[in-house]
Amino acid sequence: MNAIGNQAIGSEAIGSGAVGDGAPGRGGSQRRAGRGVAIGVGTLALALALAAAGCSKKGTSAADEAGYGSGIGSSEFDTGSGVGAAGDGYGEPQKVSELASIYFDYDSYDIRSDARATLKANAGAIQNRSEWRTVIVEGHTDERGSEEYNLALGERRANATRQYLEDLGIPGSRLQVVSFGESAPAVQGADESAWRWNRRVEFRVTR
Repeated sequence: MNAIGNQAIGSEAIGSGAVGDGAPGRGGSQRRAGRGVAIGVGTLALALALAAAGCSKKGTSAADEAGYGSGIGSSEFDTGSGVGAAGDGYGEPQKVSELASIYFDYDSYDIRSDARATLKANAGAIQNRSEWRTVIVEGHTDERGSEEYNLALGERRANATRQYLEDLGIPGSRLQVVSFGESAPAVQGADESAWRWNRRVEFRVTR
């Protein structure tokens, strides 16, 4: 009982950090008891640390196994079965030979008489090709004028063309308008021989 009592006092001295140095005559006993308690505490701390590490390792392993087993986040795309996978119908817009371009007069978005027959043929092709999910109507201009003005003019040309196709029976939901302004000339040049081909609307499709 005395030994246990002395050891307890020693432990308090070690724990408090203030009583041990102020207790004459019992320093050796308390130091021995303190060393024993310190060893015991150290052993306990080491055991707790090892147990915690084991739990952490098991937790990580379980998470890894769950991740590998689920296949979420990789197989949907690697196998080509996901929403954005190749071959699911959502590809880059493509030009097709069935849809011919139409051309415009300078600074105008009126549909010319020579473009009407072209648009009628284009409308027939669109109606017959249900696999064309979207027909993109691209408006273009020549290089004269500011960039902002030409973007707006290209949009007006594309919108006029879209409206003409809708009047021919094409659902507006299948038509998408975009303007490139002067940024994508069909023919390079700085005179009317090039400009006449750049004032145009082109068509692309997504499948």
